[in-house]
Amino acid sequence: MIFGKRILAAAAAVVCIGTAGGLVQAEDQIGQGISIEGIDVSGMTYDEAKSVVQQKVSDMMNSTIKVQINDESVDASAVDFGLQWKNRNVVQEAVDIGNSGNAIKRYKDSKDLTQEKRDLQLEFAVNDSAVKEFVEKCKQYDQDPVEASIESDGSGGINMQPGQAGIVVNVDESVQILEDYIANNWTGAADSSVELSVQVQEPSASEKDLESITDVLGTYTTYYGSTYGRNTNVERGAELINGHLIRPGESFSVCDHLVPFSAENGYELGGAYENGRVVQEYGGGICQVSTTLYNALLLAEIEIDERHNHTMSVHYVPPSMDAAIAEGSMDLVFTNNLDTPIFISGYAYGGVLTFTVWGKEYRPEDRYVSYEGVETSTIPAPTTTLLYADNEQNVGYFNQVQTASPGSTAVCYKYVTYNGETTQEQINSSTYEAASNIYEVGTIGASDALLTAIANGDLAAAQLAATGTVTIDTNATEADDTQQSESSAQTDGSTDTSGGTYMDTTDGEVWIDNGGTTDDGVVSWE
Repeated sequence: MIFGKRILAAAAAVVCIGTAGGLVQAEDQIGQGISIEGIDVSGMTYDEAKSVVQQKVSDMMNSTIKVQINDESVDASAVDFGLQWKNRNVVQEAVDIGNSGNAIKRYKDSKDLTQEKRDLQLEFAVNDSAVKEFVEKCKQYDQDPVEASIESDGSGGINMQPGQAGIVVNVDESVQILEDYIANNWTGAADSSVELSVQVQEPSASEKDLESITDVLGTYTTYYGSTYGRNTNVERGAELINGHLIRPGESFSVCDHLVPFSAENGYELGGAYENGRVVQEYGGGICQVSTTLYNALLLAEIEIDERHNHTMSVHYVPPSMDAAIAEGSMDLVFTNNLDTPIFISGYAYGGVLTFTVWGKEYRPEDRYVSYEGVETSTIPAPTTTLLYADNEQNVGYFNQVQTASPGSTAVCYKYVTYNGETTQEQINSSTYEAASNIYEVGTIGASDALLTAIANGDLAAAQLAATGTVTIDTNATEADDTQQSESSAQTDGSTDTSGGTYMDTTDGEVWIDNGGTTDDGVVSWE
């Protein structure tokens, strides 16, 4: 009996505890002070709470997240991340607080709720592949850095254009950021936002770097005006060299910035030197661009690493002050030997080509630099004439494309005047080949006599052969040649004095008989 009374007393005590504090709740109701993802579900049944939580999940799944990519942003949805609701038992978890376990545990849980409310969080998981695919799409916002630059203002001055940093999205880091955000911080609120990881790439030339570029260190002008093709090439070359910034210690290859010499790169056919003659090539005339730039660099006293003279002299600069270029064999290369950047501006229009080297003046105001090209010797012009077959012209076509001219050797001197004294320094030397008379000769329908005359460079014989006045002796021998030179006889052995040109086909030599007899001795080589 005593034992039974203890049991009843204990039961009575539990009931008393439950009623005294007002903590009794129905087993299918959620206790007071419980919320799910901020929604108060106190006193709701399981079904009531499930309904409101599902609506919350639906709202969250349909909401957008503003994904920030540096200064750009894109709206993303749950679909973009393959979002899934993980803790679907959260409503049951809310019901169980204060309704599960023994009486003491239920009492403790209910008591705790009066002291501190409980907010259960919705948990979501993303699909790794979907998140990575989304981030990789965001790489469309990658940006290359924009270099700060200087432009000519058209009146001899320059304008500075500010640079802009570039960005590259870090894919792996950004995937981790998005997954962590969804798992730990995302609430589905309208203002949800997350910033991806990006690597900022600063431009190599900033405005600060360019602030020192205020002075003209050297400028040079030449004049052009020829065929449409050559003029186009000069203007295209100036366009390609214009606007380059060369930092201290940096080298610059003119050829690298001009090639390829092709129609696709904006060039036309123009005259160019090849094996001692002028031929038509894409980019012909481009050497005037490199030459003009060379002289501007000399005046700026920029270090020249590579320079070549032309095969034959040019008319637009003094001797030994030219700079020839040819793809794969000749280049103009220089290095910025200053402590500050230099800027190259080039302009060609209306027959005037000018290059200017801008930078920070480092030389005293009373220091003057000048250059002089001096011819040191003359190479006589060849007496021979060169003939080239033109397979697109008919017999009778003769076009002189080059006039004989002497060659020369030359040097370029640098003069520096400072503190009243002038010093002289030789900076280069050049050799220019002499030029021959050159004719292009039409060969459509050409005779053997004409072709042989072309091969021998015999203009007179070619002209006669083109008119059909050449007689060929197929029986002549070397001995005949000697006899003919002594007797003035024709190559066919006759004594006709009507004159003409005759060819010995055994060695290709051409004889001109001016109508003399065996006694006049008038036979000459041509």
